[in-house]
Order: sequence, then C-alpha cells, then structure tokens
Amino acid sequence: MGRLIYEGNQKVEIEDRALTHLQLVITSKLRRGEPFAFSWKDDMSTGGGRSTVWINAHSALAFKYHGSRQPELNRAWIEALTQTANTPSGLYLVPEPAPHRDGDTTRKGSSS
Repeated sequence: MGRLIYEGNQKVEIEDRALTHLQLVITSKLRRGEPFAFSWKDDMSTGGGRSTVWINAHSALAFKYHGSRQPELNRAWIEALTQTANTPSGLYLVPEPAPHRDGDTTRKGSSS
C-alpha cells in the first residue's frame, strides 16, 4: 500500500498501482494549472466517512510507494480518472477498467 500525503497531515493509503495512476492524473492537471477537488473514502480504522481536499499548484503533495517497481499503465484507467477530475465533484478513485481493445498499456515515462 502506498500513501498520498496532502499538506503533511492528510494521509490516505492507496494501493501502489492505483496511486501511480492517480499521480499521473494529478500532476497532469497541475501542469495545466487546473485546480480540483480530490475525494476518498476514509478507512474504518480512522473513523470511516470520506475526505475531500482542494488541490492546486501551491498544494504540498507527496506520493509514497511501498514497492519499488513501477506498474504498467492502463490508459483507459487514466482516461476514466481524468474524466472524474474534470467534473464539479472532482477526482475520486474509480475501479480499473479493462485496457483498450488495442491492448494499450504503456510503461511510466513512455510518450503518450
């Protein structure tokens, strides 16, 4: 399990593969100067419920991964996450869809 840390005090544990995909969407939006809300369900160990933070170019974010290997990327998942980020309710984790029919998965750092 990886961890997204927002402003040093808000932390959410997210599986490494999902966190990698979220990181790509988050950094892409920030590069374009597009602030957005990010929401997640809180773990029952922290009281349950859900949390939402406002992410903008001045937000302090850290992505901490448990593993050292970078997973293959699923463009369909990146597109699905990007679609949620572009809605009024903001980014939230959606289940990973099957890759596009052309088998389009790519390694991190590959050109898109």
